Amino acid sequence: MPQDLSKFKIPKNFRGRNVIIVQLWWFVQATLFRFSPQVMYGWRRFLLRLFGAKIGKKVIIRPTVKITYPWRISIGKNSWIGDEVTLYSLGEIEIGTNVVISQKSYLCTGSHDYTKENFLIFSKKINIKNGCWIATDVFISPGITIEENTVVGSRSSVYENLPKNKICIGNPAKPIKDRIMD
Repeated sequence: MPQDLSKFKIPKNFRGRNVIIVQLWWFVQATLFRFSPQVMYGWRRFLLRLFGAKIGKKVIIRPTVKITYPWRISIGKNSWIGDEVTLYSLGEIEIGTNVVISQKSYLCTGSHDYTKENFLIFSKKINIKNGCWIATDVFISPGITIEENTVVGSRSSVYENLPKNKICIGNPAKPIKDRIMD
């Protein structure tokens, strides 16, 4: 039986803040965040922290990044979040130190249970550990952990956890070789 959307309800406290704070963040993101000059990384870090994000020192976040709920975001020091990255943070997203999330990548912590008539919405944490590089246009599904120092190649889709110190590519992304550092 297909979903019956008349039975859909957002679970209580699903957004993690009241509707006024959610709407205020979306307004701030669409204006003060998005239209800030490229070099105003400190300003964007300040705005995210103001809304509850945990942002480390020297984090670079481009103005075109889209973040659903900043209070569910944690980014370690010296990490970079590239142009047009989407952090769909219905659930927690934890990004370690010295991590690169390249342009147009999409980290998706939420989805719907297609086996339920009410099309129940759910979220699962994404954890990108220290030293990873998520290359251009990568999709990461809910509940994924990518272990330390792993590279995920461009246009890959990640549906299963990935081990540390690997180069992973494909749809679905799979390890193809070790990441060896000089």
